[in-house]
Amino acid sequence: MSDFASHLIADGPEPSLAGELDLFGRLTGTWRVRNRYRSGPAEPWAETERRWIFSWIAAGRGIQDVIVGGDRSGDEAVAGTTVRAYDPAIDAWRVNWFGTQHGFFCALIARPHGADGIRQDGVEFTRGGDIPIRWNFSDITPDSFTWNGWSSPDGGATWWLEQHMDAVRDADG
Repeated sequence: MSDFASHLIADGPEPSLAGELDLFGRLTGTWRVRNRYRSGPAEPWAETERRWIFSWIAAGRGIQDVIVGGDRSGDEAVAGTTVRAYDPAIDAWRVNWFGTQHGFFCALIARPHGADGIRQDGVEFTRGGDIPIRWNFSDITPDSFTWNGWSSPDGGATWWLEQHMDAVRDADG
């Protein structure tokens, strides 16, 4: 492991924040993902398989993920990475997505939602202005979860489902 990676990646959560960090901490590991996405509310769905890998970072005070797999089957490109850090000042998580494959960048705030979910509200930064987005993890179990990405190009008046992912924990990951 490189010097950089050995200082970035952590073995587990910072013990003093273990309760707060479990919101995303339970997702650490590797997941096999069935990814469905579309470019507009009336557009057809496309589908691809991906891997979604979550790890503790920054002395166990955050979670980073990487999504591996492109828009074509068998593509091992890195689609992007998300950095998540718990912010005790707002009792919530700050979430930043860097979609390097297609140039999508987002900032969100995440909080628990219901008994088994996480709701993330924020914006996608575009050349035409910021677009409200909502990303939801739901039905989280030790071995699976669902993720939905919603977009609202009209400033929050209406929402459309842009992406849906079903994840299953990879026993080999």
